[in-house]
Amino acid sequence: MTKTHCPYCALQCGMEIGPGVAISPRTDIPANASGALCQKGWTAGELLTNGERLTAPLLHGEPVEWDVALDYVAERLAAIRAEHGPDGVAVFGGGGLTNEKAYTLGKFARVALGTSQIDYNGRFCMSSAAAASIKAFGMDRGMPFPITDLAEADIVLLAGGNVAETMPPFVRHLSGPRMIVIDPRRTQTAKLAWLHLQPMPGTDLALALGMLHLAIADELVDEQYVAARTTGFEEVRTSLAAWWPERVERITGVPVYRMRQAVRALAAAGNAYILTGRGAEQHAKGTDTVTAFINLALALGLPGRHGSGYGCVTGQGNGQGGREHGQKADQLPGYRKIDDPAAREHVASVWGVTADSLPGPGRSAYELLDALGTPEGPRALLLFGSNPVISAPASEHVAERIASLDLLVTCDFVMSETAALADVVFPVTQWAEESGTMTNLEGRVLLRNQAVAPPEGVRSDLDVIAALAERLGHRFETEPVRIFDELRRASRGGLADYSGITYERITAEKGVFWPCPEPGHPGTPRPFLDSFATPDGRARFVPVQHRPAAEETDEDYPIYLSTGRVLAHYQSGAQTRRIAPLVQAVPEPYVELHPDLAEQLDISPGDVVRVSSRRGESKAVARISDAIRRDTVFMPFHWEGANRLTNPALDPTSRMPEFKVCAVRVERDS
Repeated sequence: MTKTHCPYCALQCGMEIGPGVAISPRTDIPANASGALCQKGWTAGELLTNGERLTAPLLHGEPVEWDVALDYVAERLAAIRAEHGPDGVAVFGGGGLTNEKAYTLGKFARVALGTSQIDYNGRFCMSSAAAASIKAFGMDRGMPFPITDLAEADIVLLAGGNVAETMPPFVRHLSGPRMIVIDPRRTQTAKLAWLHLQPMPGTDLALALGMLHLAIADELVDEQYVAARTTGFEEVRTSLAAWWPERVERITGVPVYRMRQAVRALAAAGNAYILTGRGAEQHAKGTDTVTAFINLALALGLPGRHGSGYGCVTGQGNGQGGREHGQKADQLPGYRKIDDPAAREHVASVWGVTADSLPGPGRSAYELLDALGTPEGPRALLLFGSNPVISAPASEHVAERIASLDLLVTCDFVMSETAALADVVFPVTQWAEESGTMTNLEGRVLLRNQAVAPPEGVRSDLDVIAALAERLGHRFETEPVRIFDELRRASRGGLADYSGITYERITAEKGVFWPCPEPGHPGTPRPFLDSFATPDGRARFVPVQHRPAAEETDEDYPIYLSTGRVLAHYQSGAQTRRIAPLVQAVPEPYVELHPDLAEQLDISPGDVVRVSSRRGESKAVARISDAIRRDTVFMPFHWEGANRLTNPALDPTSRMPEFKVCAVRVERDS
């Protein structure tokens, strides 16, 4: 039996892989110490034996030898760089890549290609919460406390998260506290809640402002904590004057008495947590929305206190580690900023190059995709661990931009929708066929161990990067443990300092929390107990104001669309749509709508429904449910269709697109 971790979400549940790729849960990893796995985890072994696995490189759709494909890509990259400059080539990574891959990808882009044009699909996931946490606390570590701390709470407020479906073992940590859930739908998580607040899509920010207004008006603020551990409260107090509860009720649809019930429960609790998920974050005002919930948490004295706090429920498998070590447009390893001279000097010294040779910040994920093939944009794209034809907003437009490239290279294990457009597809290993570290939603660095040999003809992403780098005149390491040792040196002194973490320690301690700056350091499970990572050690209140959704409903598009995940599937579905039990559980996309709306539109269960936005249209079968608001429909995004409709309007700080709300027209398809 080989001890490793699940290939899916940010819990990174522990599992063992035995003969015949038999999966069983571990009980020594806190995320799922009860021995729980979700349906995706139990069936993960089928990813390795799937009949759709790619086992040879494809050049223009035809199988070729590895050297032929690598030589072709290297020659094309050299030609495009010669004609269009280093930024003529772009790199797009993924939040499911190991730390070693994310680190190597960032190094490859900046050193071997010399391009600033690198970002990753995690921009679409946790970027708003990350930006808000950095503003408030000086550091972004999704949940700055062990997940097991949640069981000590009296109350947990979850804004925009459906953990009962997206990461079911998480729910076992919520069996003790009462839950307050904020969601436009009565999700499986909301059904477990003591109190469900059901706002209109796009109004979470107004709701958070109204709740803080109530906390102040009802004298529930922890004044002693605010004075001792924070700055900026008076400015925020003044900024809330316009957000009296009755106005917030008119905007959100949430009754004042329910807002007051929630705030008083949080304030009366001995221990309480406020958590945010994608529902609150995937908006063009997502950073401000999370900031407003952090302001509420600070006013109630929660962050930096054992048994209480604020946290972001990170989604992708390495959504935390993937945003720390250099595959973001503005980032260097250790969560350093690429425009910081000291950071550039340090990382350049580890890489054996000059700081001046490193490019500056590049475009964010959607802006990068939107620029592909344009006169000022990249002409080539190297894609690792992502499927933007399904997962990007305004996905038809993104597919058109990808199709306009001179060169598209993808690394994938199956022919995903994006890989189908590629000039070259490299077949790469899956999670149990390689080793590497992942950093879960707690900031706990974990080790995936190789359990089985990959199919003949399949190589690691690290092998692909190193082979291309060699052809471009650079030497890159391929052994994960050696890459991790280099990552440790590169991260030393940064906010996300891994320099005291080793594979041996991770194995012995069942994971190590960063920052861990020295070999003898115990790791930091709760980084804010004594002070925050700001210059004066105090958390920052930041005033924010609500604003409408980037696209409001009107006569032509009178209904709100919200998107999300379902229990049986994951992200773009490239993995789960190929596993028979998961397909059987949820075989196709659907449109969920309220019975009153269905009656108004003459739609019955099972009817094919056409949903149209200003960007495109999609068809799916109707599901009728009173769990959703009358003014809203819901579609899962695991299939091609939902993101044809979504709005690419961007948050000005995080550059997060507005996935969670747009205006649509819904009709029974004739």
